Amino acid sequence: MPFWTARRAFGGIVVAVILMALGWAAVVVAVAVQAAHDQATGADAIAVLGAAQYNGRPSPVFRARLDHAATLYQRGLAPTVLVTGGVGVHDTLNEANVGRSYLVRLGIPDDAVIPLAGGHDTFSSIDQVRRWFDGRDNRRVLLVSDGFHMLRLQIIARRLGLTPYTSPAAGSPIHANVRRNTGYLFAEGFKVPFTWLFQR
Repeated sequence: MPFWTARRAFGGIVVAVILMALGWAAVVVAVAVQAAHDQATGADAIAVLGAAQYNGRPSPVFRARLDHAATLYQRGLAPTVLVTGGVGVHDTLNEANVGRSYLVRLGIPDDAVIPLAGGHDTFSSIDQVRRWFDGRDNRRVLLVSDGFHMLRLQIIARRLGLTPYTSPAAGSPIHANVRRNTGYLFAEGFKVPFTWLFQR
């Protein structure tokens, strides 16, 4: 009798599916744990991950990230705020410059806020941050985004040679909406392994 009977093949598929589901669930738990942990500490720069902007105004999600970064700056945790983000579909303004203008209006010195335009996704945005750090001895960066984003940010930043710390924007509308936040956490269960495997 052949080893791979239909019954054994079906059982193998079931076991594989269960193992993948357990692995996905473990990643989601790790994402949630990282999302709840604020590592705010002294760094060489604070880096804000971009989000949508509407005709020069940060979206509520982006504004929450920028407000949190401003608070960290005012606490004296870093001398510079880096704002990432490119131009969205059908937009003419990039998120980085919109974020910079918003932070300056909040009272952060003009020369302390640096826009890093061109990032069209998480990896390219963190790569812009890495380029800013090129030639500098210290590479400690305090990353600001939504909580669900933090584990993936750390993986990418470490791969690019940065020393990352994460500080989630607790005032984000995503964080306040349980259903929406849960959806993002579940999605990260797939994105984090992809990032870990392919460095993206």
